[in-house]
Amino acid sequence: MRECYPRRAPNLAFRVLGDEAVIMNPADSTLFNLNETATAIWKAADGNSTLREIVERELCAEFEVDAETALHEAEEFAEALAAHSILLLSAEPAGGGE
Repeated sequence: MRECYPRRAPNLAFRVLGDEAVIMNPADSTLFNLNETATAIWKAADGNSTLREIVERELCAEFEVDAETALHEAEEFAEALAAHSILLLSAEPAGGGE
């Protein structure tokens, strides 16, 4: 995967409960339960940080994982959520903060 800027799709219902998140896509009522590492990515997906930056800042700093392994798994996670319109992946930053 080339460098991308993930951001949360608008109009989703979600709650973070402890270290995990539950997300619902109202378009088709699909529910997603995210574990602690997936939630860290989800919370940091602001459209202004690259996935690599998120992995290095949020995952490598918090969990005992090397950057390349974490990035590979984060790419698979991001692509899966993008396929369900939960994350939007862009080659350019979104601009402005959320």
